[in-house]
Amino acid sequence: MANIVSQIAEKVRPVGVSTNYGEPVEVGDQTLIPVSLGWFGFGGGGDGDENGGGGGGAVSIPIGAYVRRPGKDLEFEPNLISLMAVSIPVIWVTGTVLRKLVRVLKK
Repeated sequence: MANIVSQIAEKVRPVGVSTNYGEPVEVGDQTLIPVSLGWFGFGGGGDGDENGGGGGGAVSIPIGAYVRRPGKDLEFEPNLISLMAVSIPVIWVTGTVLRKLVRVLKK
């Protein structure tokens, strides 16, 4: 089992800021730097030397791009559809927690 964990750790080690920021792309006279929201997780387990397993997964959601136009500063332009998709669960959880908190405080 330790061998699997070591192999996964070696693959994950080089992951860093390049996971969320892409290489600059030239489009006409503009430079775009894609930005994403990404995360990953891995796990493994076993009950001895014979039986064991592991797995993992990753998600990357494009949230926008930094855009440099001639004569202007670098600006972030969001991908509104992705931001809404990410925001909806956060807003729902926040509303649910606040509703329960208000009920508890009323008692």
